[in-house]
Amino acid sequence: MWLTLFILDVLIMLLCWLVSVYNQRAGIVDVAWSLSIACNIILGFYLFDHAPYIVQLLIGIGSSLWFLRLSWHLLRRYLKEKHEDQRYASMRQAMGNWQSVGFLLFFMFQAVLAFLFSLPMLLLLEVPESLWNTWTVPVTLCAACLMFMALIGETIADQQLYHFKQDPKHHGQTMNQGLWRYSRHPNYFFEWLHWFTYPILASACGLWILWIYPVLMWLFLYYLTGIPFSERQAIRHRGQNYRDYQQRTSMFIPWKPKQ
Repeated sequence: MWLTLFILDVLIMLLCWLVSVYNQRAGIVDVAWSLSIACNIILGFYLFDHAPYIVQLLIGIGSSLWFLRLSWHLLRRYLKEKHEDQRYASMRQAMGNWQSVGFLLFFMFQAVLAFLFSLPMLLLLEVPESLWNTWTVPVTLCAACLMFMALIGETIADQQLYHFKQDPKHHGQTMNQGLWRYSRHPNYFFEWLHWFTYPILASACGLWILWIYPVLMWLFLYYLTGIPFSERQAIRHRGQNYRDYQQRTSMFIPWKPKQ
């Protein structure tokens, strides 16, 4: 079962790599990553049905909805862009003549990450109902509220930024309205918040290891692939306009802006 899901992730990434070779736009890897997790969850819902039904419903519906929405948002952004995302354009330039092989390895690495970030949901679905304690229902409801709040928050943040970028008069300006007035990266904040859903659920069945996932996501977003690159790109393209925004706006956790 586990091997089947991993092979599915590899096939999705391989197909998207072929698309990127054809159109020279590797940004589709972001869509493939989210879609792979969504597929893992949907299949896991049918393959690993040992958990209490309320837990199955939250993961089968809530988690799959989270990653399907994210896949659609990333695909819509990818289709609207006329040029390759600067992250991948820089990687392509650095790889030179080895870019096809380099991106193939990169896409395969993303398949591994997609599988690893599917494990919290799959492991929770696999825990037999007999191992869940008497707090399962209230804990699941608490996790569901957190997931719903994160879903609404990230959806609003993504929509606000998407519509801002679609308006030509905003070219060269910084999005500082709505949720973006209180955080420079509200979408990342709500993404991080979402990953607390699974360790909270795990507290009702003893899977304490799942607390590593909010930590991992925070490290990725705060130090590796998320905020650092976004900030450098924003300063490169918007200069002092973005530096002023940095001075008055919280970087991650939404907070009252400085005057």
